[in-house]
Formats: sequence, C-alpha cells, structure tokens
Amino acid sequence: MKVSRAGYILMTTVVAILVMTLCACKTTKLSDADAQLERGEFFEASKSYRKIYNRLTKPSERPLRGEVAYKLATCYRRLNMASRAAPAYQNAIRYQYPDSMAYYWLGRSYQADGKYKQAIDAYTTFMEWRPDDRLAMEGIRGCRLAIASKDEKKSRYVVKNAKLFNSRRADFSPMYFDKNYDILYFTSTNEKVTGENKSEITGMKKGDVWFSKKDEKGEWQRPEPVEGELNTELDEGVVSFSPDGTTMYLTLARRSPASDTSVEIYTSRRSDASWSAPQKFEIISDTISAVGHPAVSPDGQYLYFTSDMPGGYGGKDIWRMAVNERKGTLENLGPQINTPGDEMFPYMRNDSTLYFSSDGHPGFGGLDLFVARRDASGQRWSVDNMGLPMNSAGDDFGITFGPGENGFFSSNRGDGRGYDHIYSFELPDLKITISGYVVDKDDEPVPNAVIRIVGDDGSNQKEVARDDGSFRFNLQRGVRYVMLAGAKGYLNVKQEFESDSAEEDADYGIDFVLAAINKPQVVENIFYDFDKATLRPESKTALDEMAQILLDNPNVTVEMASHTDRWGSDAYNENLSERRAKNVVDYLVASGIPSGRLSWKGYGETRPKTVTKRINREFPQFPEGTVLDEEYVSSLSPEDQEAADQINRRTEFQVTSIDYEMF
Repeated sequence: MKVSRAGYILMTTVVAILVMTLCACKTTKLSDADAQLERGEFFEASKSYRKIYNRLTKPSERPLRGEVAYKLATCYRRLNMASRAAPAYQNAIRYQYPDSMAYYWLGRSYQADGKYKQAIDAYTTFMEWRPDDRLAMEGIRGCRLAIASKDEKKSRYVVKNAKLFNSRRADFSPMYFDKNYDILYFTSTNEKVTGENKSEITGMKKGDVWFSKKDEKGEWQRPEPVEGELNTELDEGVVSFSPDGTTMYLTLARRSPASDTSVEIYTSRRSDASWSAPQKFEIISDTISAVGHPAVSPDGQYLYFTSDMPGGYGGKDIWRMAVNERKGTLENLGPQINTPGDEMFPYMRNDSTLYFSSDGHPGFGGLDLFVARRDASGQRWSVDNMGLPMNSAGDDFGITFGPGENGFFSSNRGDGRGYDHIYSFELPDLKITISGYVVDKDDEPVPNAVIRIVGDDGSNQKEVARDDGSFRFNLQRGVRYVMLAGAKGYLNVKQEFESDSAEEDADYGIDFVLAAINKPQVVENIFYDFDKATLRPESKTALDEMAQILLDNPNVTVEMASHTDRWGSDAYNENLSERRAKNVVDYLVASGIPSGRLSWKGYGETRPKTVTKRINREFPQFPEGTVLDEEYVSSLSPEDQEAADQINRRTEFQVTSIDYEMF
C-alpha cells in the first residue's frame, strides 16, 4: 500500500508523540530512586539520581538539586567510588543542602581518595557544628597520620597484586581452608559466576565462592567455583571454616520484595569435595539487623561476626558468640575495638590476636586493617593500625594468614570503579648479622680461631673463622649476646652487646684482637706523668680491659713489665719502670685479680722493642725486625728519634703459666 507524503508525515508525527508519551511514562521519579536507596540498591539508585539531577536545571529547583546531589553522593560513597562521591557532596553543599553531615561525608570521601588536606578542611568545617564529634576527630587524626607517613619509612610488609586470583570485576575476602595452607577460598563477582542477573547494589554479577589449590610444586592453580549446591543466584561469600574443615560459615545476601537488602550468616557442610546448600545459622531473631562476616576462632569455640544490631557503639560492631551455646552468649567486643564508625571483617589469628577493618579508628581512608592484642588479664585490647603499605586511601579488609608472616587480603586501592582485588603480603625475615675479624696484636689473622655467641633467648652458635680471620653470625633483634673468641696459643677475649629492637635489617661489626701466649704483648694507652710512676686517669680503660682478659682466662698467670726509653741512667730507669709495673699490678689486684696470678718487673731500657708488622704499618720509616736500641735510635733524625723513644716507652704483659688453680 502506498502512502502519501502528507500521510507519511502524519504517521511519523503520531509515532513521535507515542514515543514521547512512552518516555514520559518511564521518566525516573525521585520516589523510585529513594526507594532504591532505602533498599540498599546503590548502583541502581545512583543511575536514577543521576538522571533526576540532570533534569533539574531551573533556579527554583536548586534546593531539590542539592538534595539529589547529596543522595547521589551517598550512593557513590557506598559503592566505594570516592572520586565521584566527593564532587557530588560538593554539589550538595553548593546548592545549600541543609545538613552539616555533607561536610563530614565530604571529608570521608576526600580521605578515601587520598586528598588528606582537603579532608581535614571538610572535617574542620563540620566540627563547627559538632565540635565533639569523635568520628570527625578520628578522621582528622587519620589524615594527619597519613600525611606524616608519607615522610616516614613504611613497614617491612611487601604487598603485591595477586593477579591469578583477580578478575575484571571484584574479588575479595580470601580465606585459607586449613592449616595446610594449600587451598584458598574467596568471593568473586567474575563473569562466570552463577546467575545472569546483575546486583542492584553493586551493578556487578552477584558473588559466588571460588577457590584455588596448590599443585605438587606448590604453585597456585587457576581459580574455579566450589562444587556442590553452595553457589546460587544470590550473593554468597566472606567465608570461614571450622577447625576440622567440615563446616563453612558464609555471608548470604537477603533479597525480598517485602524487606530491605541485608545479610545473614549461613552454614554449608562439606562432603568429599562438594559443599551443601546453605542453611541459615540462627544468631538473632531480629529481621532488621544485618549479621555477616563470620570468623571462627582457631579452637572452634567462638564465632566472631559483624552486626549493626542494637546494643553496639554505632555503625557496625564486631561481636562473638559461643558456637555450641548460642542463646545468651552474644558478646560485643567493647569500646576498645568498636567505635561509632564501622568495624568489620574480623579474623582471629589466635586466642589473643584479632585482625579487623575499621573506618572509626584513625586510618588512611576508607576501611583500614588493624591488629588488636589482648593482654594477659583478657580484659584489655591494644589496637594498632597496620600502616603502609598494608593500608591505603581505599578500603583494605578481609585478611588471612598463612604460615609465618604472610597471607592475603583485599583492597580497592587504585581502582576508580571501587572494585576490590586480592593482594598478597609478606613480612620478610629480618637480616640481622654480626661480622668481623679475629686477629693478633699485629693485625694478622689468627689461624683456626673459634668464635662462640650465646644469646639470652637461648641461642648458642659456634663458628671457625675463615683463613682471613673473618666470621659472620645471624642474629635476632632485641637480644643480649655474649661472644667469646679463642685459639690455641692465644688468650680468650670476650665481648658483650645487645641487638637493636628496631624492625629493620642491621649488620653489626665487631673485631677480636687475641694476645699470643708465647711472646710479650703491649698494653696500649697506659699513661704516666713525666718522670713519675703514678698512673694517669686516662689509663683506666686499658687497665680495665686487661683485667677483663685475665677474668676471661682464669688459668693463666702473667708478668706485668714496664720499659723506658734511652734517656736517664740505667739504675734510674730500672727503678722507675719497677714502680710503674708495680702500680699496674696494684690496680689489677684492686679490680679483683688474685695477686697470686700477677708478678711485675721493671726492665728500664734493657729490652728495646723489635719492630713488628703492625709497628711498621704505623711507622713505615722503621723496617720490620729492626731493634730500636740506643745505637740505632741515635742515628735517626730528631723526629724519628722521638717516635722510636715513644715505641720503647711501653707496658707489656707476658703469660708465665696456663695452669693456675685457685684453692
């Protein structure tokens, strides 16, 4: 049938009018968007509010635009889209939305986006209305902590994106299955999950429980969904396991046209490799409160979880209950853990160490990971932020530990969509060592020197020095050590020290200088006044070291000898050196050395020094092996004569026996 041009135009007009009428019928209403927000359908609500906001262009609609901007910002914030939430809150403030909370949430959004100075300004403005608001004060503290941390050294944790477990959507809340640490479960919203419908809350597919296993080589395999009836078209995830591995506790989203979106805890039973359909785990009869994020204690006696039920401290709190005695056992973990903000994703590593996430304690933005340690009385918790790089400006949560200080957690750091991803973390062993050399008085390596080191932590190590005299030991931090070096034909030397308690690598240096038994050994840095036998105060250090050598070698006896230079008569020099040697012995006796182990002798100028390798290195003008007697010294220049006289003026000790016994 042919249609005239006029008829065609008429038909086109009618169609256009019909289309416009249909579009008008589908125009998004504010009441519909509010209902979506009320039900917790943040993704769908954000789309609705965005459409409404763009339609409100008249000056008379400014107040309504402010209201819509505030609600749109709330959706973005709940979707972890801080970079979108902050401008939306700014718009609400610009259009004079009449609620000071806009400034608070603007501060939270800036903080979660890593814009700490702007966040402090927003919090400060908010506190003009509420000067005692704890959450705002903690927000400012967290921002200042983050700013200061940029200039401080990060913790030693090494954090990496666990790419094998992550999809293009959200993957989060990893949990080891058992103490073999070879199966890892987590929640995933990847495109292959059960069901086709996308979540009205997140805009992604609804979460399922997936897992990954290690192969024979210890390598993680590609993740796959759990077998059995566990996964459905609903949201399942955030799992924990009974110690025997037969029961999984999980969070399941409640979806009903007659009630708001919420979550509850369910259980699933394991048979071979399959998991049964989830069964509700009754905790409370309240159908309004949310209950989720289950975490079984290592002994299986308690179930820790998150809830906004009445009786908490504001927001979501961490609670616990006895698994086998549910009625009357609900226990809030108290104000040391819980704040007016949200505390979530508990993980009990042992009976006194709790890991959790919070936006109420001072942090870097969003949810931060915290560790809480309970004291010996069991009555008090100390809470610490895990710091950078474990925490970020985004949400950091859902931690699980493997053997030692390593494991996995989830974070939406750096993802503008707010999607969560799984990260690995590891705390490398501290590399604390002590190294040095064992040499004799001439700085020559001591053959086959043995070094022992004993710590007050019970450690006991032994090592034979290398050919060059070097040695090295691995240590622990914050331990007091005693070291003893010795070798056949040499006196033992002992030294003590304490390793630093700081969490950083360190290499301590310590050398041992051993005295040979079969030849005289110079005691350095013993000083007398000119022409006198009185010991000067600066000799104390050297004499104390000499006393310690004798204490470390209780079976030796020694002769303390004093020598003078060539000036003065023989009789005078012998008398002066005799008195000097006697004063050294008196000092050692006063220091606790038995007099029976000590003798003294003054040799005057009768035993000039022979140049050793060490002396030659310090005074290369004197060839090794040269005897610095009066004839040789007199042939030198005045400067070299003074140096030679200085070498000859000395105090020495000579071992006289090695079998002393004190009766």
